[in-house]
Amino acid sequence: MKLYTGDLSPYSAKIRMQIYAMGIQDDVEFGLPVEFMMGKMYKVSPIGRIPVLETDEGLIPESEVIAEYLDDLYPDKSMLGTTPKNRADVRVLSRIGDIYLMNNIFMSLSQMNPETRSQAVIDLLMGQVARGIGALERHLGDGQFAVGDCLTRADCTLVPALWMCAGTVQRFGAENPIKPDSRVASYWESIQKNEFAIMIIDEMARGLKARMDGTEQKLREEAIKNAAKT
Repeated sequence: MKLYTGDLSPYSAKIRMQIYAMGIQDDVEFGLPVEFMMGKMYKVSPIGRIPVLETDEGLIPESEVIAEYLDDLYPDKSMLGTTPKNRADVRVLSRIGDIYLMNNIFMSLSQMNPETRSQAVIDLLMGQVARGIGALERHLGDGQFAVGDCLTRADCTLVPALWMCAGTVQRFGAENPIKPDSRVASYWESIQKNEFAIMIIDEMARGLKARMDGTEQKLREEAIKNAAKT
């Protein structure tokens, strides 16, 4: 299998963390097609976004669908939970991370420039992020993991989501939605010590550095240039 993934993509990061935690990285190659570099990912997958999982049976888009597929493919290593209620809790927390946190922050990125920013748009999107953090506060478990006493797909989603909350939201002039002494803050402090979370946080930081220092753009230009030669 091959996962089309990028270091800084939070939706890709959640799948990479799942792959690392399941111990199946030898079965999955990571990479990006040149179409992604050219802004034409839609030629590979109609949705036009990563991650996409390439299998012998065809392409699978959408991170949560890929996560479900990997659990089905390796049932003995499934990260969905051990009881019906555990599995429901994992799905709820993962959905909160996807829809209320990552998606709203992702949509906010177009408002990064203060000179062209629409404050009404920022207020709307940051309000949804705060709503998501409030929901996490209610639904998170009391231990070091999001659900139960072991790592699940909920953690795989929340690590990149909370990394974005902690590092991106304040760049829009909004307050850090992770409030001190909250359950979310306690969880975030704890989960960052997990070996697989550390890997993902390091990769996302590497991706951010590459974007900020121009390395990402250089790699993109080189990939397009090499593709033109073939």
